[in-house]
Amino acid sequence: MRLRATPKALALRLDGDETPEEVARALERVPGLPLEVEVAGFVPAEVVRAVLAAGEERGVTFRPPRGAEAQPGTEVVPETVRAGRRVAASGTVVVLGDVNPGGEVVAGGDVIVVGKLRGLAHAGAGGNRAAAIWALRVEAKQLRIADLVARAPEEGFSGQGPERAVVREERIVLEPWGKGR
Repeated sequence: MRLRATPKALALRLDGDETPEEVARALERVPGLPLEVEVAGFVPAEVVRAVLAAGEERGVTFRPPRGAEAQPGTEVVPETVRAGRRVAASGTVVVLGDVNPGGEVVAGGDVIVVGKLRGLAHAGAGGNRAAAIWALRVEAKQLRIADLVARAPEEGFSGQGPERAVVREERIVLEPWGKGR
């Protein structure tokens, strides 16, 4: 465990070999600044509880170890995304329903639609060209992956089942996936 003061907070690094008592004692002796906690190893639940108890009045922020990339979570939308609604998340977005025309889903990771995709889907919004758009049926007028845009063909939709949109050779392509592909 390492504890140091910064201009706005107390930076606490937990390595996993601390006891709850050690954490509580260390935090009792320092001013009531907010805590920024860096977790650098496996930390038992009792130690996390001790940190939360000590930071109850001062505030606690957890962050990944220096040099580690934060992994955004997955946001699950448990219903159809209707016209006028915009869902945005830094990680993957899973829609348990359709995305209707006029609805938008913007994700830093993948967009997964367990239904028909007829609205706008933008995967890899932060520039991640490895992201994909998955849907049981794609009927969208426009798809976006990172900085690329694909428009629906004028002759209509030809897909008969689950499809995914991925980047191949600097363009978005739609391909079948799942059983029967």
